[in-house]
Amino acid sequence: MTTPPWVFAYGSLLWNPGFAVAERALATVEGFSRSFCMRSIHHRGTPEAPGLVLALDSAPGAVCRGVALRMADEGRHEALRILRERELVSSAYLERVLPLTLGDGREIEALAYVVDRSHAQYCGGLPLREQAEIIARSRGGRGPNADYLSNTVGMLGDLGLRDETLDWLHSRVAKINYG
Repeated sequence: MTTPPWVFAYGSLLWNPGFAVAERALATVEGFSRSFCMRSIHHRGTPEAPGLVLALDSAPGAVCRGVALRMADEGRHEALRILRERELVSSAYLERVLPLTLGDGREIEALAYVVDRSHAQYCGGLPLREQAEIIARSRGGRGPNADYLSNTVGMLGDLGLRDETLDWLHSRVAKINYG
């Protein structure tokens, strides 16, 4: 099977894809929700004090809005290597090819990183207040967990893609950290 040139961005890939992007388009995937359902032991936490990162979690009837990123043809194999090294660091994500609908109506297939519900890092269903407490205190190899949340909320806002749950978490984390 050929790997599609598109990647679905719904979290940090929105603001830090890490590869050359030839085209960006608003996109929707059905049957998945964006949520802080994966413990981060590398990038936004440690094994001793895990943080939380966003993942696509299967949810019948759900719709997740994000951005489809088309990798440039030149350097695409290197971009895939870097992307996989980053996203598959602990095997908690499963790389899938999912159908997306772009904002202009085109239908494409794209790589997407979906949480493996059987993985030890899966933590779907944590109460929002607990998520906020974890995000407020956690820090990993790529910095504070709160920065990850803030950057994602900011980029979603810039794109006109509000996420009420993430907005609430952002506000709550700010209260925890700054009173």
